[in-house]
Amino acid sequence: MTAAHVGIVWNPSKTSREDLEAALAETSAGQVSWFETSEDDPGRAATRRALEAGADLVLAAGGDGTVRAVAEHLAEVEANADLGIIPLGTGNLLARNLDVPLGDLPAAFARALDGEPKTIDIGWAEIAVDGGSERHAFTVMAGFGIDAHMITETDDDLKDKAGWLAYVESLGRAVSASEIIDVRLEADGREGADDQAHTLIVGNCGTIQGGITILPDADPADGELDLLVLNAEGIGGWVDTLRNMVWDNGLKRLLKRDDEHEEGAESSESTTHRRFTRLTIELEEPRVFEVDGDDLDETARIEISIQPAAVRIR
Repeated sequence: MTAAHVGIVWNPSKTSREDLEAALAETSAGQVSWFETSEDDPGRAATRRALEAGADLVLAAGGDGTVRAVAEHLAEVEANADLGIIPLGTGNLLARNLDVPLGDLPAAFARALDGEPKTIDIGWAEIAVDGGSERHAFTVMAGFGIDAHMITETDDDLKDKAGWLAYVESLGRAVSASEIIDVRLEADGREGADDQAHTLIVGNCGTIQGGITILPDADPADGELDLLVLNAEGIGGWVDTLRNMVWDNGLKRLLKRDDEHEEGAESSESTTHRRFTRLTIELEEPRVFEVDGDDLDETARIEISIQPAAVRIR
């Protein structure tokens, strides 16, 4: 499916326009316009300019922050333009979940320019901050606890040198920074339920860095979000959590034959899985909340919702 006008939203901190143009030259792209992001605006304004210029395909060339910002604006204005991903970041979370080629710019451009579009859902997180509220989209995951702390505790220099492996180095510090707190969850209008957690992850997709799948049944096009609550305490709790995440929902599923496929483990003593379309999260005390790897500061109340079929993506 060929686009008449391609708008490329690119992050200059990730690559040069010359490198992108060289890779694009290997494709049959027609009219192309370029829109550079800035440190203060990772892509929303550039996406708006691309749409105003008449782009019917917007390519997000950058990391997870760029992809999220472009998708957020397309979903918010219900744009008719398609989205393509040119992954240039550390995590490349949405690209990994959609099997977009990594480390191969010409292949990524070819996929974005010639691939058939499919619709995906977009999650929205409205967080209470300083007496007001902020609303942010996410394409892959949002949450607090180990997931968020692994982002905020990761050494930037190491991340530049080692890529996603830098997150492994930060895991120990993330675990120590994630204390169990009381939470109250109200899903899809049902009566709220009290729980405890050190980590809570809401997923539109299920795979994170390193190909690790923590939400194996998450589907970005099913109109629902998946919830994972972890409340491991002590060595026994962590063993149970790791068994559930790494074995039950990871290696064990990979080793099964196709005809032996089973649903992801619903729960263990230290993990809980649920599905929903709307969720209100109230925390005993504020925690750092993140969306697709971006830190949104501390909050004690989050309202999560889903926008079904919000974006067409190639």
